[in-house]
Amino acid sequence: MSEQVPGQAIKPWYVYLVRAANGSLYCGISDDPQRRFVAHQNGRGARYFKTSPAQALVYVEQWPDKGEALRQERLVKRLRKSAKEALVASYTAPAAV
Repeated sequence: MSEQVPGQAIKPWYVYLVRAANGSLYCGISDDPQRRFVAHQNGRGARYFKTSPAQALVYVEQWPDKGEALRQERLVKRLRKSAKEALVASYTAPAAV
């Protein structure tokens, strides 16, 4: 777990899934999944998208810290594609402000 500096707010981390042009799902973590998705769309951040560009950010899950997000990422990466698709199907994106 990360140590908290007194007076500093805890910054959440996120596990996210991105749909590639070939229909596959890429799983990653970030403290700003929207910024990371834009980087993926621009060809930065993951070699995964060199052969099939990032199309949509389809799932985001918040965790209290980076360690928790990393543990969840490992679990999600072990899921079968059908289970990942079920996560995507059940996801409701937060309303934009």
